[in-house]
Amino acid sequence: MKIKFAHLRHPAVGGGHINFAVFDAKSTNGNHSVVLKELTAEARRNGLKIDQSALIFKQHGHTQFYGDKNLVDFLSTNSNWYPQWTHTLTI
Repeated sequence: MKIKFAHLRHPAVGGGHINFAVFDAKSTNGNHSVVLKELTAEARRNGLKIDQSALIFKQHGHTQFYGDKNLVDFLSTNSNWYPQWTHTLTI
């Protein structure tokens, strides 16, 4: 199975930058934390620096985010934000 994701770097509120990943994935059994943990670990094994990560998926016709609270808050406050996929993982 191939999972699309965006690996991005953004200025941090306190200075510096945050490297984050947003995965186009959803748990089939509602256990999003396990899916996010596994995808983040696999991306890191592939050499990517990831400080925060989140899942993005559609639920009842609405875009939903699940993941690190600060990242989810950042992504969800910009209602026009949708990732441009930069990578794929094969799992």
